Amino acid sequence: MAPHPQRLTVTRRAWPLATAHGVETAVDVVVAEISDVESRGRGEGVPLRRYGESIDSVVAAVEAMKGAVFSGLDRDTLQQAMPPGAARNALDCAFWDIDAKRAYRSVAELAGLGAVGPVVTAFTVACDTPERMAEHAAAHRARPLLRLELGGDGDVERVRAVRQAVPASRLIVDAQERWSEAQLRAFMPALADCRVELIEQPLPADADDALAGVEHAIPLCADESCRTVGDLDRVDGKYAAITIKLDKAGGLTEAIALAAVARRRGLRIMVGGSIGTSLGIVPALLVAQGADVVALDGPLHLASDRVPGLRYEGSTIFPPGPELWGGVG
Repeated sequence: MAPHPQRLTVTRRAWPLATAHGVETAVDVVVAEISDVESRGRGEGVPLRRYGESIDSVVAAVEAMKGAVFSGLDRDTLQQAMPPGAARNALDCAFWDIDAKRAYRSVAELAGLGAVGPVVTAFTVACDTPERMAEHAAAHRARPLLRLELGGDGDVERVRAVRQAVPASRLIVDAQERWSEAQLRAFMPALADCRVELIEQPLPADADDALAGVEHAIPLCADESCRTVGDLDRVDGKYAAITIKLDKAGGLTEAIALAAVARRRGLRIMVGGSIGTSLGIVPALLVAQGADVVALDGPLHLASDRVPGLRYEGSTIFPPGPELWGGVG
């Protein structure tokens, strides 16, 4: 129970992208702010259309919790009060922030985690023609790891063009549920020749039972097929890794639990995030400590970020000061 009555404020804002991402020119984010007479905590959520979310639905879902927050909703009871998604993520991260400030500790300490250090992130190259993807990749050839978003037909040509443009960069690819089993079998040798290190979500989540019978020279990573701890049984035997995203999981609380159980099961962990501001990325840095792959480059794709925001030097993300998020730092 909170020491004082809590107030929940919900805001929405569109952040322009540095360059158009497909047809999108801006990203809509929702910020939940929980405050009392002494402290305040913030959390950011980005609607995921893959799960039927919109900016309006996420705002409405957070606003619907105002009475519960005032009546003493806390981080623990939140997990049963809302389903996974961007709305719960925004509230969960806001609770972590204000709880840490109330305790005069950092979120990492409160969560029983170690010190938060710098991490190296992949840089995402959006799906486009092979020529444009190669051009985009070449502009970022100094980055050690590139993550290529793919789209189905023509994906081998896309990856080959990028590999030719950036012979030294490590490559991972996200098929975004757009391949068939036949395409996976056909693409695998060529992608191995291009030294692709990881394939995210090759088949639709509701069709990935076929993966158990497919030999793959490149490890497969479950994204849409693994949202919460409850999904781990169904990915067993199909994937070598899972992607953890706070908006998908519904907050830092579930993400920490998912990472812990996945590690115990011997799964590799990739920590990803939506295109959004530093406020949405910084909680994921806690989960990213020790992850096998990190893809938290969202703020790099914005025309401008929050001030203060995270410090990126090349592909290295440095931990923030307490003024952004996370208690006393």
